[in-house]
Amino acid sequence: MKKIIYSCVVGFLSFQANAQVGIGTTKPKSTLDVNGKTTLRRELRVGGTSTQVGNAGLNGQVLVSQGEGKSPVWKSLNVPFMEEGQYKLINSYLSSDQVGITGLSNSVQGDGISKNSVGDDINDTSKGKWVKIDGLKNTFTIKNGKNRLTYQFQTGIEMKAPQSTTSENVRFACAVFRNDRLVAVRPDRVASTNNSGKSGIQDYIFTLNYTELNVPVGVQNLEIACRKISTSNLSSQFAIGRDVQSSNGASNAFTLESNMKIDVIEYVTYKSN
Repeated sequence: MKKIIYSCVVGFLSFQANAQVGIGTTKPKSTLDVNGKTTLRRELRVGGTSTQVGNAGLNGQVLVSQGEGKSPVWKSLNVPFMEEGQYKLINSYLSSDQVGITGLSNSVQGDGISKNSVGDDINDTSKGKWVKIDGLKNTFTIKNGKNRLTYQFQTGIEMKAPQSTTSENVRFACAVFRNDRLVAVRPDRVASTNNSGKSGIQDYIFTLNYTELNVPVGVQNLEIACRKISTSNLSSQFAIGRDVQSSNGASNAFTLESNMKIDVIEYVTYKSN
């Protein structure tokens, strides 16, 4: 019995000298070093002193680190907790561009291709001569294979007919490409009106909205590209995301800029220990 008591005293003195306690480890690296799972049966109090008990926080608050050497604090978050089986917005990516596309203007023939399919390669000219809007490129990572990606693209279109009293038109298409493969496309048409007061200029707002399901896990590169399908007059000026070269000044690169928003929504799952 005396031998057991003596061993306990020695251990207690070692604890006082080192001022460190290790649970599951013989070489603790801090005041309390726990190597293993922890079960907490009651409240967790932080920020206490030798004369004052720590703060246990309020119902629903989360513990937030204040950095090394400082006590963490309880904070209230205005973010709803998601239940398993629901979808949660993970990230939103916003981009804008005022450079636009001017290389499809007068003297440039349309590619004459009126149909596209999901999976078309952006570099395959037999599927269309696509021109990218470089400022709208986004790169991000998908971590959950059960997801929804929502694309919202908007841009201004401007054309100018060679004669203000003659109505002309340009057919075009814009598309979303993921890793150089087409995932969404919308063709459209802009036409000038027989109105000399507008000097043959016509402005138009183009939009493309699409939701893609279950995009594979990994790095994804999203790009927007447009192409000219046909024109009623090869001398008509045409620009996407900015004004034409001979604009009357009523519109400019700012008012016609291109905008892209990507929402990454993933399925909520919880792993049990």
